[in-house]
Amino acid sequence: QVQLGESGGGLVQAGGSLRLSCAASTRTFSGYGVAWFRQAPEKERAFVATISRSGTTYYADSVKDRFTISRDNSKNTVYLQMSSLKPEDTAVYYCAATILVGLNTLSNRYSYWGQGTQVTVSS
Repeated sequence: QVQLGESGGGLVQAGGSLRLSCAASTRTFSGYGVAWFRQAPEKERAFVATISRSGTTYYADSVKDRFTISRDNSKNTVYLQMSSLKPEDTAVYYCAATILVGLNTLSNRYSYWGQGTQVTVSS
């Protein structure tokens, strides 16, 4: 069983930056693909970015060139660096992990989820 914990959310002005962290309870985190999803009020959970076990990354079009996902396996942590934030980025951000290989963008491919962290971008 893998437990995930997100941190780093908060309130930021449009154009600002935040870095989210996703820390895992397992020392074998390098064996998992990890993704960030987000859910805005009254909207469905949406894919944001993913990083495979080998470090390959993939992004939703809405965040490409603004967000960067990375991982530090020595710390069992995955990061989401968010820059040039927009009010429409406001959401609860969740990290998720899967043992499946490749780049997975569907939420049902992920077995483990964190509790979420709120990101609010003011205009």
